Amino acid sequence: MIIIIFFLLHWYFSLFCQSFFLHRYAAHQMFYMNKYWEKFFYFFTWMWQGSSYLSPRAYAILHRMHHAYSDTPKDPHSPHHTENLFTMMWKTKDIYNEYFAFRLKPEERFSKDIPDWNKFDKFADTMLVRVSWGLLYVAIYVLCISVFDMPGTHWWMYFLLPIHFLMGPVHGAIVNWSGHKYGYANFDNNDHSKNSLMLDVLMLGELFQNNHHKLPNRPNFAVKWYEFDPTYPIVKLLHLTRIIKLRSA
Repeated sequence: MIIIIFFLLHWYFSLFCQSFFLHRYAAHQMFYMNKYWEKFFYFFTWMWQGSSYLSPRAYAILHRMHHAYSDTPKDPHSPHHTENLFTMMWKTKDIYNEYFAFRLKPEERFSKDIPDWNKFDKFADTMLVRVSWGLLYVAIYVLCISVFDMPGTHWWMYFLLPIHFLMGPVHGAIVNWSGHKYGYANFDNNDHSKNSLMLDVLMLGELFQNNHHKLPNRPNFAVKWYEFDPTYPIVKLLHLTRIIKLRSA
């Protein structure tokens, strides 16, 4: 049981960081936060994404391109212009690395006002740091399963480790693949965006892709009465506590 709890904590905290900080803040600037909280969430995102940490700057550039070129050949991660899920992930990785390393210069509309803590990103991206996070995950599994043989742990749980290693890209792949192939559409967006779930507890609202592509600056990704975006109540709470300020408020 302890391994499952650890896996779920890593899954949902990492996913929250991607949805709240990388997506809604860095890419779309749906709300404001001061420099202290911005650096706090940089660190918080690194702590939970760990070995798969994604730079807010590079993530935001790719995501803005995704909206501008949704499901066209210029889309950096469309499932309709790659052979399968893995080739889509590899293509996204290559484009991400080009922007992360400043080998490609984005259009101004894709890079304007993006949060950028380059020194921290360089530190978080080092092989030593990424491997150290990976070794930590392995150590937790070995201690729980093999050393202490904790109740509810089994050898097959070791197969969960690759998901820990690639948590950020795994979340992105699920959203971009499923959210542009499977589900229903509330709006005609001239692309293939879909809402894959009505109560998106799996991806914390990120699978409302059709709604989001229609209303890209709306902090609540749910539109219909029967839809629920679990991240939005947290956004509202952070707004009420003045950690962030919603643009519409």
